[in-house]
Amino acid sequence: MAEVIVNLVLMIPFLIMGIVLSRGNGAWLIAGYNTMPESEKEKYDEVALCKFMGKIMYGVSFSLFLFGLSAMLDFDFLFWTGMVLMIVLIIFTVVYMNTGDRFKKR
Repeated sequence: MAEVIVNLVLMIPFLIMGIVLSRGNGAWLIAGYNTMPESEKEKYDEVALCKFMGKIMYGVSFSLFLFGLSAMLDFDFLFWTGMVLMIVLIIFTVVYMNTGDRFKKR
């Protein structure tokens, strides 16, 4: 039961970050972006970047939910589904954000 509680407690901050970011706010939550100088930040579409990262946070929250559900139901398939989802999501995010200048202002 402790595993379920830990996963749900971890899921809540990611869900809150997802809500904040998906509204186009909270750029200070994005590591790398918040450490850029202001002159560099002006080159990026902050709202689009925040909305994208909000969607990613929802995916991470769902993965953590699957981890907790797996522990609660003692069903390993849910754990591995959540793990694969988390890994694919992270790889996709890194590749998508670092190719194509998608979030730069035109």
